[in-house]
Amino acid sequence: MLSDAHGERLVRLARTAVERYVRESVIVKPEKGESPMSGVFVTLNYLKGKEEHLRGCIGFALPRKQLHQSVIDAAIAAATEDPRFAPVNSKELGNIIFEVSVLAEPEELKPDYKKQIRIGRDGLLLRWEYGSGLLLPQVPVELGWDVDEYLANICYKASAPADVWQDPSSKLYSFRVIVFKELEPGGRVSRLEQYK
Repeated sequence: MLSDAHGERLVRLARTAVERYVRESVIVKPEKGESPMSGVFVTLNYLKGKEEHLRGCIGFALPRKQLHQSVIDAAIAAATEDPRFAPVNSKELGNIIFEVSVLAEPEELKPDYKKQIRIGRDGLLLRWEYGSGLLLPQVPVELGWDVDEYLANICYKASAPADVWQDPSSKLYSFRVIVFKELEPGGRVSRLEQYK
């Protein structure tokens, strides 16, 4: 379980990593010491007026690196490698809200998928014959999806037909996240309680 103080440090680390990389082409190093192994996603939202617009989101579903290193790598990738967007430039940084989602280990769901998935609690990871896709639990909440829409969209995310989750060779996993987010660019950080 991450404390609010640790979550705030992760968000500050994500922002520092992107600011240093975008402005100085420097990759920051994590603080010395051990941090847990964990999957993590970093989301960047551009604030236009009072509305947030996705500006980049990249991460790692599985715990292959220590958390602090994963945050640095995911933050820089979200700012510079998300194929949906041009790289973030230094003029945008003052209008970007940083969000860090720390993932629990994904667990394979049993075939009665619909009964097990709870919107707002469960992220989904789908593996099928030709690839995989992942959606954070924030996504169906923000887009107003029900479970059926969520299942169809995890298939689309995996570049698969909308019903591939029903294929016996496909594997569907759920995971939970702890989300920490700036309330305004560079401002106070809050734990988002609905995603637990």
